[in-house]
Amino acid sequence: MGQVTIYLDDSIEKKMTEAAKSAHLSKSKWIARVINEKVATEWPQSVVDMAGTWKDFPEADELRQTEAKDVEREPL
Repeated sequence: MGQVTIYLDDSIEKKMTEAAKSAHLSKSKWIARVINEKVATEWPQSVVDMAGTWKDFPEADELRQTEAKDVEREPL
């Protein structure tokens, strides 16, 4: 497991300490969680779980039915 040393302004350290305490995490685990969230390449599970929850949202084909015809492009 790697180790990193960071230097924080007093005000930032205070905010970080309060956030870690409210999340019931050590400062190290809180920082690791924040970094993990920032480098994640997939949607969070909470977002994935929302897929399909808007039953009244129109499908793509339905949205495209109301589109106007595109204007022809000018030749280059």
